[in-house]
Amino acid sequence: MDFYLLWVAIILGIVEGATEFLPVSSTGHLIIASDLLNFNNTTHVVFEIVIQLGAILAVVMEYRKKLLATLLGITREKSAQDLVVNLIIAFIPAAILGLCFHNQIKAHLFNPTTVSIALIIGGVAMIMIEKRVPKKANTSQTIKKSQALVVGIAQCLSLVPGVSRAASTIMGGVISGLDRKVATEFSFYLAIPIIFAASIFELMSNWDILTIHDLPIFIAGFTAAFLSATIVIRIFIRYVANHTFIAFGWYRIIIGIITLYYFY
Repeated sequence: MDFYLLWVAIILGIVEGATEFLPVSSTGHLIIASDLLNFNNTTHVVFEIVIQLGAILAVVMEYRKKLLATLLGITREKSAQDLVVNLIIAFIPAAILGLCFHNQIKAHLFNPTTVSIALIIGGVAMIMIEKRVPKKANTSQTIKKSQALVVGIAQCLSLVPGVSRAASTIMGGVISGLDRKVATEFSFYLAIPIIFAASIFELMSNWDILTIHDLPIFIAGFTAAFLSATIVIRIFIRYVANHTFIAFGWYRIIIGIITLYYFY
């Protein structure tokens, strides 16, 4: 067993779990971390899928009661039906665009320049949005279908590496009038189908490069991502209840500049 690769897998798993649900772009952080750690072997694409699944499992476990109640009440409870319908509405736009333009996005946009620019522009946009949204948004837990659609359209921007799925969906929710905490939790729920679908698609596309020797590395990365995502989700949901996302906007700008400088 290559213990260096095992150590790298753990670090990258922590990076993925810590950034997947924050509005800072896990893709950008993984690009930098992978390059610094010289992790660029043939299985890195599948490895990134595996650690994403670890992060998603953290959401499922953290909100298991809500998710189970939704599944059990889908045939008789309006709140459960509304949540499922809203998730479907928000899921469809990015799913269609991602399916249609997956190859083009992979070929032309997955590079440090795109990620850096997206981080910087996204950070500026986040600050501008936060300075313009009402100080007291609607704190109702009810999400309208029109708001779900706005979140879904906003999520399409996350197909560009560096934009951040969390940033686009949360900001989309805030723009539509949702309270930050409600928008953040809806973003968490929406991550489950969109990332799971994308992961299955990528796994099927890269199944032929998997070997049994990669299993320890995948397990280490998956576990690290799960644990770090669990911690971050709990802290982040408390943070957004009383704070804006302006600090994350500045963080994105700084990381974008560092990324651009590092690679060029």
